[in-house]
Amino acid sequence: MLHGIWMPGVSMAWLGARLLAAGFEPEVFAYAGAGGGPEATIPRLIQSLERAPGHVLAHSLGGLITLSALNEHPELPVRRVVCLGSPLLGSSAADGLARRAWSAPVLGRAAQLLHNGCPPWQGQAEVGLIAGRSPHGLGRYFGRFEGESDGTVAVSETRLPGLAEHAVIQASHSGLLFSVQAARMAESFFRRGRFGD
Repeated sequence: MLHGIWMPGVSMAWLGARLLAAGFEPEVFAYAGAGGGPEATIPRLIQSLERAPGHVLAHSLGGLITLSALNEHPELPVRRVVCLGSPLLGSSAADGLARRAWSAPVLGRAAQLLHNGCPPWQGQAEVGLIAGRSPHGLGRYFGRFEGESDGTVAVSETRLPGLAEHAVIQASHSGLLFSVQAARMAESFFRRGRFGD
């Protein structure tokens, strides 16, 4: 499980407890989101995924880092990935932060990945994305969202071509980490490759 840019690893604890109760063996991959950046994080993630084959549950920036690692090393033994609110097509909120001298530093080394997003998915792993549509978050003050958003990421920014599944639920960006619905959907996707029963 991978957290977002400014969140600690413990932010994934609630979802981890749900997955543990469902019979999975969750392990949090903690990293320095803004401080370390993809260049430092991706090699560590690759080593971790080589040691522990399975699935990945990733929130926000964690989803971009996961898909970047799998693009670089398609042989990694990852069967399925669920991204929660990940701006896989790039983040307008991050672009808004980058345009302001006082706020640009908070993105750190993750700025370029958040700006560029990921290429259309063509990897072996099945990737599903759960987006939120409760617009409560600071991102709305920095990005210009057209249509639905979770307050930090627009739903349109999550619709990467090549996804196996895409769903939109009533949750904010941070709320996705505590959503019973998102947890159930992730469990279903890991077991059956689809969000529904």
